[in-house]
Amino acid sequence: MDDMVFMDAEIRPHRSLSERGFIILISIVTFLNCCSAAVFLAMGAYFVPLFLGLDVLAVLVAFLASFASGRQIERVQVTDRKVRVTHETPKWSRVVWESPTAFTRVSVLTEDDQAVDVRLGLSGKEARVAAALSPLERAEFARALQGAIQDARKARW
Repeated sequence: MDDMVFMDAEIRPHRSLSERGFIILISIVTFLNCCSAAVFLAMGAYFVPLFLGLDVLAVLVAFLASFASGRQIERVQVTDRKVRVTHETPKWSRVVWESPTAFTRVSVLTEDDQAVDVRLGLSGKEARVAAALSPLERAEFARALQGAIQDARKARW
């Protein structure tokens, strides 16, 4: 017998810069650094272009790391038997939290009427969920998660 699914949420981090925008940005940074390097070379400062090249490399590495973290998905599933949180990328998947639905609680830390932190708890252990969402989205997600857990508990009786 298959478990009844009450929630299957996929949370993806928002990235404001697309890959096309990244290519444009890195092209502009490279062009400006090449212009600066030419000026410094003309003045006889031969080591400055090396540092400008390191600057472009550092920006490139930072954005590539950001894009890699943007591909990570947090999946929250609530069935009539268990609550499961997994982190997934295109290459791997790992279970971060798994607990029986009947005993899992949702706690929400709020400041100024905004959800700052949403956690799943069981027997003194906690796992943070929905960290990639904005505070308003996090509050809405917490309400939906609590509702799904309540519906799953009712379905078991």
